[in-house]
Amino acid sequence: MAAASASSSSPSPSSPQGVAERRGIPAASFVEDVETYLKQSGLDVNSSLAFLQERLQQYKIVEMKLLAQQRDLQAKIPDIEKCLDIVATLQAKKGSGEALIADFEVSEGIYSRARIEDADSVCLWLGANVMLEYSCEEADALLKKNLENAKASLEVLVADLQFLRDQVTITQVTIARVYNWDVHQRRTKQATKET
Repeated sequence: MAAASASSSSPSPSSPQGVAERRGIPAASFVEDVETYLKQSGLDVNSSLAFLQERLQQYKIVEMKLLAQQRDLQAKIPDIEKCLDIVATLQAKKGSGEALIADFEVSEGIYSRARIEDADSVCLWLGANVMLEYSCEEADALLKKNLENAKASLEVLVADLQFLRDQVTITQVTIARVYNWDVHQRRTKQATKET
């Protein structure tokens, strides 16, 4: 997101919605009057188009990063839900005297069968090759909190992506308007020269 805010100091009229940025993503402005926009920004047509193209590329880079984060979260949520189901199953079997038979992955593609009787605790991977042992109740609370946080993060990412797509669209429309205005100005000058 640093790339998106790198040229936020470059001339650009303020956003009509009053939003200057969202989580480091600078807002684009819809240009009603191209001539006024160029005068206010102090840019000529080529400089303005170069600035807008650069901003568009920055938006695309940020979009790729956000999409990668979204994919990671979308993969993480089902894993957390599976862990919650397993902890709930262990809690349900606890004290019943009934053993739980489970297949678990030893390494990629290699599984083993285990018989679990009255488990009082579970081990959870925290990441960075760290595993901690929790009681079933603590593990359940931690996993529910992690699931809630992951879903909330996903909602924020979806909103960020929507905001970003709106900014991309506005920037593309602005590029087209500036380009078309320039073509119109050149044709007008050419027509006045010929007459």
